[in-house]
Amino acid sequence: MFIFGTKCQNQSQYMEKFNTLREKTGLSIEEVAELTNYSKRHVYRWENGKTKPKKPILDELSRIAENGISYKANGKTEFTFIDLFAGIGGMRKGFESVGGKCVFTSEWNKYARQTYAANYEMDHDIAGDITKISEEDIPEHDVLLAGFPCQPFSIAGVSKKNSLGSPHGFEDKTQGTLFFDIARIIKHHKPSAILLENVKNLVSHDKGKTFQVIKDTLQELGYYFDTRIIDAKSFLPQHRERIFIVGFRTDLGFDFSELNIPDSNSGPKLKSILHPQDGSEEEEIPFTIGDKAKVNPKYTLSDKLWNYLQDYAEKHRKRGNGFGFGLVSPEDTSRTLSARYYKDGSEILVQQKGKNPRRLTPRECSRLMGFDRPRENGFEILVSDTQAYKQFGNAVAVPVVEEIAKFIKPFILEEKKQRGQLFIFSEVNDEVLEYKI
Repeated sequence: MFIFGTKCQNQSQYMEKFNTLREKTGLSIEEVAELTNYSKRHVYRWENGKTKPKKPILDELSRIAENGISYKANGKTEFTFIDLFAGIGGMRKGFESVGGKCVFTSEWNKYARQTYAANYEMDHDIAGDITKISEEDIPEHDVLLAGFPCQPFSIAGVSKKNSLGSPHGFEDKTQGTLFFDIARIIKHHKPSAILLENVKNLVSHDKGKTFQVIKDTLQELGYYFDTRIIDAKSFLPQHRERIFIVGFRTDLGFDFSELNIPDSNSGPKLKSILHPQDGSEEEEIPFTIGDKAKVNPKYTLSDKLWNYLQDYAEKHRKRGNGFGFGLVSPEDTSRTLSARYYKDGSEILVQQKGKNPRRLTPRECSRLMGFDRPRENGFEILVSDTQAYKQFGNAVAVPVVEEIAKFIKPFILEEKKQRGQLFIFSEVNDEVLEYKI
């Protein structure tokens, strides 16, 4: 079995190796760009020897060329992951799409657990409060995923130890926060890779102290990492900026900036996720009703609420505060969907001809977050509207995670190989192909 492991000494050798491997795989420039999540321009530069593709990319192409194994693994497991602060599984959905298998899930909210269990094949129970779960009770895994809450770190204990000249580490800095639980699990299991997600303001939270402690902790734990703020607007009709932190145990030359994100100005518009209300979509009670699947009138704002929102916005406008509701048309992109959307829906109100505006239905929220594709309704919503709005408002944008998963997968497999063993599965049968380094 051929494994590409030779270190090319110059640019022309990299170009020759890349071109040879691409020819063996039978992949076009466009297909390589799609599989690696680099732009076509970037792939052309590899083809012409202008830049060098990183070793994980070459290894992935070599694996496809020699073993006939598809990049997406055709549903076969190529790496395992755990899903912490899982919510309704947005991270899981993204990493399963590239061949990952979830081996552990933790989510404390009972309604989110209900939605999660209804939408994913479960071969393990959903664990509850992560602070009460020993790291030893969590299975071994290749990747740790966590969209954790943003909390300030207390420096009182650290300051005291500094004054006494005592050593201190992440246990002291992060104790009492949920990030501490992430750190203790990383320390015990030493996964090949980690992906953390948080709000954009994590960088400036508590005057930058929170983010600095997180970076210091990951360095202390021995991880090489990079960060990037990504706006879901490139994939979904919603302005939603989140920070993602990707880390590896080995320095693989990972550069998050090389992830090719489409121009956000060319992203989809709200009409792609709204109910068409013309009969082309089947009725889905309670969200839509009747032969034409019209949006249920209960989602239209009452006169009292609509007048209140307009008066409140005008009051703040006069004070120069800039507060206002988000009134949108099908041709617009929405503001960020938040967990408070159930209260009055003010951040995203859909215009209606001759009527007060309306909230999005939970199904439209599912599409807005990428759990359902446009015009689809496969994601099970079994909870109340209030709980559904909270769940989608707290979720990650699925297409963003899918793009990140696709981009970092070759690095995950490379790190696994460098650690000693990598198991992959043939797409022809269930034969296990084992690399030993």
